[in-house]
Amino acid sequence: MEQLHLKVAQAIHVLNHDTQSSNRFAANQWLLQFQQTDAAWEIAASFLTSDLHHPFVSDYEVQFFAAQILKRKICNEGYSLQSGAKDALLNALLLAAKRFSSGPPQLLTQICLALSTLVLHAAENGKPIGNLWYCLQNLQSQHNGSPAALEVLTVLPEIIEDQNSDSSMTSAQRYEFGQELLAHTPLVLEFLIKQSEEGFGSHVQNGDSNRKILRCLLSWVRAGCFMDIIPSSLPAHPLFNFVFRSLQVSSSFDLAIEVLVELVCRHESIPQFLLQRIGFFKESLLLPALKSGDEKVIGGIACLMSEIGQAAPFLIVRSTPEALVMADALLSCVTFPSEDWEIADSTLHFWSSLANYIIGLKADSAENNQNLENYFLPVFSALFDALLLRAQVDDSTYNEHGSTLILPNGLEQFRVNLVELLVEIFQLLGSASCIDKIFSGCLRSPSLYISWKEVETKLFILNVVSEVVLNEGQHFDTAIIMQLVTILSNQTSADLKGFMFLIYKSLADVIGSYAKWLTSQTNSRLLILFLATGISHSFCSSACIYALRKLCEEATVTMCEPSNLDLLIWIAEELEEKQLPLEDEDEIVNAIALIFCSVPDKKLMNNLLAKLVSPFHIAVGKLIDEGHGLCSRKNPSTYTELINFARRGLYRIGTVFKHLGTRSSTDLGPDGSLVALLEVFWPMLENILMSKHIENASLSAAACRALALAIQASGQHFVTLLPKVLDCLSTNFMSFQSHECYLRTASVVVEEFGSKEEYGPLFIRTFERFTGSTSIMAFTSSYICDQEPDLVEAYANFASSFLRCCPKEVLAASGSLFEVSLQKAGICCTAVHRGAALSAMSYISCFLEVGVVFLLEPVALTPERSVQDMVVRVISVNGESLVSNLVYALLGVSAMSRVHKSTTILQQFAAICSLIERTSWNSILHWKCFQGWLHSAVSLQSVPAEYLKQGELESLIPIWMKAFQAAASDYLVSRRSGEINHGHMQGKGGRILKRLIREFADNHRNIPNLT
Repeated sequence: MEQLHLKVAQAIHVLNHDTQSSNRFAANQWLLQFQQTDAAWEIAASFLTSDLHHPFVSDYEVQFFAAQILKRKICNEGYSLQSGAKDALLNALLLAAKRFSSGPPQLLTQICLALSTLVLHAAENGKPIGNLWYCLQNLQSQHNGSPAALEVLTVLPEIIEDQNSDSSMTSAQRYEFGQELLAHTPLVLEFLIKQSEEGFGSHVQNGDSNRKILRCLLSWVRAGCFMDIIPSSLPAHPLFNFVFRSLQVSSSFDLAIEVLVELVCRHESIPQFLLQRIGFFKESLLLPALKSGDEKVIGGIACLMSEIGQAAPFLIVRSTPEALVMADALLSCVTFPSEDWEIADSTLHFWSSLANYIIGLKADSAENNQNLENYFLPVFSALFDALLLRAQVDDSTYNEHGSTLILPNGLEQFRVNLVELLVEIFQLLGSASCIDKIFSGCLRSPSLYISWKEVETKLFILNVVSEVVLNEGQHFDTAIIMQLVTILSNQTSADLKGFMFLIYKSLADVIGSYAKWLTSQTNSRLLILFLATGISHSFCSSACIYALRKLCEEATVTMCEPSNLDLLIWIAEELEEKQLPLEDEDEIVNAIALIFCSVPDKKLMNNLLAKLVSPFHIAVGKLIDEGHGLCSRKNPSTYTELINFARRGLYRIGTVFKHLGTRSSTDLGPDGSLVALLEVFWPMLENILMSKHIENASLSAAACRALALAIQASGQHFVTLLPKVLDCLSTNFMSFQSHECYLRTASVVVEEFGSKEEYGPLFIRTFERFTGSTSIMAFTSSYICDQEPDLVEAYANFASSFLRCCPKEVLAASGSLFEVSLQKAGICCTAVHRGAALSAMSYISCFLEVGVVFLLEPVALTPERSVQDMVVRVISVNGESLVSNLVYALLGVSAMSRVHKSTTILQQFAAICSLIERTSWNSILHWKCFQGWLHSAVSLQSVPAEYLKQGELESLIPIWMKAFQAAASDYLVSRRSGEINHGHMQGKGGRILKRLIREFADNHRNIPNLT
């Protein structure tokens, strides 16, 4: 045993101090194995109770590790310990707690965690908290035992409340332990009062003593120790006075604030009492702290006062002297220049809740308006002034001259949290008065000295409140904005750097937010040039692109003026040199195409569109030119550049098709522009799809996107090309099976033209090629599905489109394809990847939904019944495996996201089996089939044994089958009545079914930890 002690100690030393990672890894693996042995109980306990010393090894590290081992083993194996072993371990931990009562504090905490967890695991011996209390009394009576008793009382409520502290403890057990815990509240409070009056003795400093008592009190307040005390008597409680005294001690101030905040949140009488003491908080604590710059005290008081106001805004709006004192105190906290903005940030929720409350009162009663305006409009006006100052950047950011600029994290988060409050201030004070404040000072005369820090803040505010300003219709003088545009436009590239980029970006944000107003009152050409320049700078590019799009969307008539059209063509031509990210370039082309397709003169529109798509012709022409393409492939960098240009050209022409399609849908008759573009587009695209270059994944994706948008825009103009299109898509997918874009584009084709019966064989052949591909047939396990989630989604979506859009005759002839595809979908349901699993489930649900529709049709409407035969046959073949996979998908950490889909599908299965029970197909499919599938799905052969509790299998099936019968009936009734929601989880039966399945998933979320 001595050798094992030494080996454990040495392994701990290697783990913590060895410089070689391989040695640390080996030590960690050995210690993990050691933890799982029975010897670990005795070894760990002896480290804590005996004076064992090992050369070159820290005693503290070994002891801390031993305490952690015991805590972990108690959580995992505590319930299986024999009574004698539990008693011996309990005595060892009590001895260790007494031994380390004076510290180190982290070690004492770990010992007390293990001790408390062990007592809770000994619940079969009676009331565990009562047994622990008896032990604590003995511990307290011993010399120097109070600190250990206090630490146990601190961690015990936390263990009971924390769902993650011990996964083996059920919710019911936690509730029972919590009730027993609160039954000992009088004894605990008496103990804390005694400790607060006496301290621990001369060996413990008073500040440390206060902190320990406050930590314990905080833990019990969170557990609800004061819930049964008469509210009016709570402020006079001795512990309440102790908390107030602790506020005046620097070392215990923060914990005292935490206790008071917790009391404010839990007890309605506390906010009013603390509001009456607001003078003490301000005069004795806050003002001295503001004078000395003590951020700890300022932040604590700001937090407490904010909580008081949020808990009881009705007390604040009474406008009592105390309420106004608190508002003034919080204003001083907002203006305090802390470096990290945390203090001001902590007050925002208070101001926001107060503003909301006042807005609500003003809306409810006009009588409240005068009193509220007299007292609180000046307060919020002062607050707005303070926020204008506090939201400014710091000096280091202002003086930054680099090419990029990053706001401090504190300021960025402060501004995010500030947005809601600014909107409420504008609603409360009115946009007109707030805008007047914004445009005063530096923005009134930008030709004079400009405080750019102030300008940037005001532009930020003007942007985030734009919705309120626009809704109120408070037009402001846009000349000031245009002056700023002129100033920044005239700056040289040397001047435009660092902080000025942030100004540029903020101004672009404002232009985007107020695009319609600005173009109606100002020179739109100047705005377009300003944005075009900003697009070239990465820091403000996104803001300028967004603003350009807003100009095109909201000022279409103005943007269609000849001079503006020339500017847009110039911007489009410059894109090739700028080499923006593809998403940004596509956003710009979207905006420009929107304007070009809005030009009334069709001849002019065609000329503009020809110029816009000319890069497509050039780039694609170079790529498919055999000599040029082969030459470029020998030079990788040149070839990559050529592919990139072609890809951008394809994106551009796809975007143009999208806008032409929108235009043609609103015009009468065929659109000549669209037809002409299509005649040029398809031959070039066909050449790309049949070339060797298409092996490039990004080029494939761009070509498929352009093709999909062209199909959606062209409609019937594309119908004659269907055989070629589907052949290209399926052939390329067979060649490059990781390119799921071909499946997605095929889905678009089916959605557009699937109803055309004459093309049914073509669609079946395409479905057959996709389903028989190597990549789809490889879906034999959830692991493989998780490796290709995009492919799973694309295939499931194609199969769903095929089901929804093709006529009955086509579906009836596709039974064998449905059998295979549903089998693969069932496997994909068990994938960890949420998107893949839900897409597969959607396809299964779609098939069952379509099947129900066909089965409910009167015989007279479908005399051949071939499609119904197909549905019944497919379900009878796949039913068992699908139900089994669905149940399996309800196990594990990702199960809760699949509850709704799984319940829907199982309800549909039950409904179909119930429906067929009374038809001629009942020899193939009937209710007992479904019952058998379900029984097989939850059997030990299908569900891992570690997921099922003892006796759960026997009780589960009868309860579920009863719920399925009721849910199936609800579903069929709603389908026959033609309800839009089709009865999924509707009605009493459906709701009960979903609750049962949700509870099953919730209770089987985690595999029990067997170590």
